[in-house]
Amino acid sequence: MLQRTSGLMSNPGEPTTICVTGLRGFPNVMGGIESHCEELLPRIKAIWPEHRSVVLGRAPYLPERESEYKGVEIVGVPCPRSKHLEAIVSTFMAVLAAWWRGAAVIHIHAIGPGLMAPLAYLLGMQVVVTHHGTDYNRAKWGRVARAALRAGEWLALTFAHRIIAVSPSLAAQLRENFPKRAKDISYIPNGAPLLPDGADPELVLERLGISEPFLLAVGRLVPEKGLHDLIAAFERSDYEAQLVIVGGADHQSEYARELMARAGDRVIFAGVQSRATLKCLYERCELFVMPSHHEGLPIAALEAGSCGARMLLSDIAANRDIGLDPHNYFPVGDVDALARRLDEDYEDLAVNAELMRSRFSWDQAACDTIKVYQAALNMRAPSAATSQPAEALD
Repeated sequence: MLQRTSGLMSNPGEPTTICVTGLRGFPNVMGGIESHCEELLPRIKAIWPEHRSVVLGRAPYLPERESEYKGVEIVGVPCPRSKHLEAIVSTFMAVLAAWWRGAAVIHIHAIGPGLMAPLAYLLGMQVVVTHHGTDYNRAKWGRVARAALRAGEWLALTFAHRIIAVSPSLAAQLRENFPKRAKDISYIPNGAPLLPDGADPELVLERLGISEPFLLAVGRLVPEKGLHDLIAAFERSDYEAQLVIVGGADHQSEYARELMARAGDRVIFAGVQSRATLKCLYERCELFVMPSHHEGLPIAALEAGSCGARMLLSDIAANRDIGLDPHNYFPVGDVDALARRLDEDYEDLAVNAELMRSRFSWDQAACDTIKVYQAALNMRAPSAATSQPAEALD
């Protein structure tokens, strides 16, 4: 008869198992949480090789049911590919799978999947939740979905042993709203990575039909990214070159169809691109623009900054948390103001790439996350977690 293993106590020789869910999977799966985990988890594995790291992703988005990426096991959990159901169904299945695998810790990403924090708690696992942003403020959700997301936030903050917030403004908000949990909330930001080389810039531009100079935006084709504002401002401005938008839609939507209907010689929808291609575009664009109405701590902006792109961002709290000069921001949703900024000189919108990478370090985020895991387990953190960079990933 099969018996559930215990990654915590049954065999001292067994590695501690940490299961991660709430994401579709990686590598090369579109999404901020997916990029976050693709950067973070292999670094944690490199710093703390003694543990077993298992991502319980969503099977419809993964090419194989089981695979491995830089020491991290990737397992596809069956679920529908559905805007409203896939997150909750996949997380429910993942919590059961994590328990069956004997996980000592289950790390749940985002507050929608946070609805399953009580189940993981009741099954005896140590629960860590990373709060990536107040998703109930996203324009794409209706009343019922927003209520569910608020419930997910409350359940996560109530039942998780430790909570991670990816931006300082979010961490402050959570400590104010959940004062009894304040000591259990850690601020660990996303990082600004060195994106990989490997794509020839001239071939990339030719393949995508891009001519220089060009403006660049990167994001999913959903209302909260504000790409409709950017296109409207671009059309009102006197800017005569191209606007390139990289990203796709999670699911078919009327918004995405209406947005892509505005494509033409000057507005190019480039679809989802590899990280090497993104590096070329960040480095060659005249200006990177992020007009978002809602973000966590935007990885696309951190990537652009790490490549030294000139940057113009909406002035929402999550974007201001990056700490750029006030001149790098414009009033969110103000199409006329954005159009005026597109007509101005961009030289003073440059950012310091080295400073960006030093302030937002994935290696430091990995070390800090290990400390959160060890606090949840009430174990002594391995000495490597405070001293060694993830050199194995270089």
